[in-house]
Amino acid sequence: MLNRGNKLKIIPLGGVGEIGKNMAVLEYKNDIIVVDCGLTFPDEDMLGIDIVIPDITYLEKNQKKIKGIVLTHGHEDHIGAVPYVLKKLNVPVYGTGLTIGLVKNKMDEHKLSSENLHVVNKGEKLQLGCFNIEFIRASHSIPDSVSFAITTPVGVVIFTGDFKIDYTPIDGDTMDLNRLARLGDEGVLVLLADSTNVERPGYTLSEQVVGETFKDVFLKAESRIIVATFASNVHRVQQIIFAAEYFNKKIAISGRSMINTVSVAVELGYLKVKKDTLIDINDINKYKPNEIVILTTGSQGEPMSALTRMANGDHKKVKLNSTDTVLISAVPIPGNEKTVFSVINKLTEIGVNIIYSSLAEVHVSGHACQEELKLIHSIVKPKYFIPVHGEYRHLLKHGQLAESLGMPHENIFIGQNGYTFEFEKNGSAKMIKTDFAENILVDGLGIGDVGNIVLRDRKLLSEEGLIIVVVSISKKENIIISGPDIISRGFVYVKESTNLMNEAKKVVEKTLNACVEKDIRDWSTIKYSIREALKAFVYDEIKRNPMILPIIIEV
Repeated sequence: MLNRGNKLKIIPLGGVGEIGKNMAVLEYKNDIIVVDCGLTFPDEDMLGIDIVIPDITYLEKNQKKIKGIVLTHGHEDHIGAVPYVLKKLNVPVYGTGLTIGLVKNKMDEHKLSSENLHVVNKGEKLQLGCFNIEFIRASHSIPDSVSFAITTPVGVVIFTGDFKIDYTPIDGDTMDLNRLARLGDEGVLVLLADSTNVERPGYTLSEQVVGETFKDVFLKAESRIIVATFASNVHRVQQIIFAAEYFNKKIAISGRSMINTVSVAVELGYLKVKKDTLIDINDINKYKPNEIVILTTGSQGEPMSALTRMANGDHKKVKLNSTDTVLISAVPIPGNEKTVFSVINKLTEIGVNIIYSSLAEVHVSGHACQEELKLIHSIVKPKYFIPVHGEYRHLLKHGQLAESLGMPHENIFIGQNGYTFEFEKNGSAKMIKTDFAENILVDGLGIGDVGNIVLRDRKLLSEEGLIIVVVSISKKENIIISGPDIISRGFVYVKESTNLMNEAKKVVEKTLNACVEKDIRDWSTIKYSIREALKAFVYDEIKRNPMILPIIIEV
């Protein structure tokens, strides 16, 4: 049991050792606040899983201590888990206008009340228990992004959130470096900073660069323009709107997430758009092709996204042809390369003019590169540093960067989800290898009911197939009434494997007869015997391990 003394605890439940699923707990005595509440998307081996959210078991055990959840910005990896968490925790949630607007949209989708959602403006402070949280203006790829300066009884903690230093941002809101510098002069205990682009030297390009590319593409396009980007990249969407309006084009939106985000951003005033620019996708044929821009989801090749459906010819409203220009304004997330280029290949086959990151400046990152990170470290001057928002290699690289700027090696903590970082008033600090964080898998309406065993079974089914053995047994007389019948799915093509299936049937018959002779009447024992005998036979014959499901019908 951890010593509960007058210590500040920081426990990342997500976002450390991974990109996504950001969530961190700050605890002092009887007060807890939570920074961000995000989700991530499943790995390839998480078959059938929709999303992955943080493990909040620790928060459930300490619910009475929780004073609130504070959100840095409105991207999925920072707000996506809020509805799932609020189903279990009745706590207030605080964020800036657009962030809360996007969360409210999610709460409505889940048919949950939004009474716990509260708007805090940039530059304001919020008192939650012993924690004073200052919302500091930050630059990112979505408006209303903030960093946090959290004053605790032990010292000041700064969360950068996701950020870049853009001197010409689309919304004009540059990062408040002055405030961060003043905090640095006053003394910062620990900095937790975005590590996404720490491997990239130099500076991240301004979003304005993409705007110029859009204008160039729109000028040269002879017919319809289809632009795919992240729905959450509101600044990118604004650039597309500016370019369309510059050339007097109409914009139709396709894809549920894009429709929802644009609707919220326009309603709250975070997207500037002329009254007649946006049109219904059902009305695109009322205009000349060169007057139309279609803004869509699918920049990552998602199977059900609007762009993928267009590429496959399955979209109900949009049929692509060789006169169209398709612009993919994003780079593939690591692991998505195959799906993205599959869509690009299909679009190429159609004959469209396709433009993507390898061919033009159609995307810039929303995250800081090395020189920007160096600037933040130099002005904040923290005593301790915890790199976050990155895989292990990113965290290690960021730690090395901090050390190159003069921070003592022992003051840099390279942790993992679920570790506890403890800070005392005397200035001492340590990292404790606790285990407070697992992945919670969401499959449809099921939350956390799919674990490693289920995933293992799904993987086995997908790779090796299924054999079902059906047999009817008289329990009273302990004799076989009918069967065994063998049904195969995803294992072998039965018509071409008659001999194998016949031999498999003989193995089961032999096993059943042995059980009858031994007067074994326990169904589970009989099933186990069938499974083991058939498993050994199949592996010996063709070196496969299908899932074997014996079914005994009691007569």
